Amino acid sequence: MEGLSVGSVLLTGCDGGLGLGLLKGLLEQPSPPRHLFAACLDPQGKVGRAQRRDLGHQPVPRPSCYLADVTDPNSIKAAVGKVREKVGSAGLNLLVNNTGTTRRSTLATETAENMSLVYTTNTIGPLQTSQAFLPLLKEAAEAEGQREMSCSRAAIINISSILGSIEVAEAWEERQDICYRCSKAALNMLTKCLALEYGSSGILCVSVDPGHVTPPLEQGMGPVTMEESVRGVLQLLAQLSATSNGTFWDWRGQRLPW
Repeated sequence: MEGLSVGSVLLTGCDGGLGLGLLKGLLEQPSPPRHLFAACLDPQGKVGRAQRRDLGHQPVPRPSCYLADVTDPNSIKAAVGKVREKVGSAGLNLLVNNTGTTRRSTLATETAENMSLVYTTNTIGPLQTSQAFLPLLKEAAEAEGQREMSCSRAAIINISSILGSIEVAEAWEERQDICYRCSKAALNMLTKCLALEYGSSGILCVSVDPGHVTPPLEQGMGPVTMEESVRGVLQLLAQLSATSNGTFWDWRGQRLPW
């Protein structure tokens, strides 16, 4: 199967975990992005060190690491300016809203503070980022030769979770995590709203559940390893089309209920 071929990608939440895994996976594609932007809270942290070690080997281009706090509109605006300097009139093809946080909780222990903090990062952050990068996404969608909806043309991918599915309500006995579930359910509604509004401009909008990723030191303790998740997510992105707009998928390529 051919890999994901896309000219420019902005990936948020690259300080570690899935974000860093997706960054490496994109660079390992048969045709890696010409412009790969890693948005993180610490540009000199893991991504910066990985650049110097194993992300930047030739002839694969090095990702550009930018400070981007998705809860801060000024930080997002600054990132937009830096991306525009690189991509010019070609615009941005793919925005992956990956930044996320959680607070362990139950219905008995959940607090307004937790709800507010998690919602701000998991739901408002992707909204603000999508709004700010819309002009660049529209420019990519309107570029000559791009006709069909795809991640190669122009797309917003919101990294969600099956825990945000109201119909499935998975793993309730294992982890209630009210603030996280509610924020991801809201993110899924945001995806649908983005699809309804931006679809007419040729911008594909989809929610993706990457699975419960198992840290390397706990191999076998969870349903999916980082490598499996990254491989599955990137294969899925390569296959998404206009019929996928405003839908919810998992890393296996299976459609999920809202």
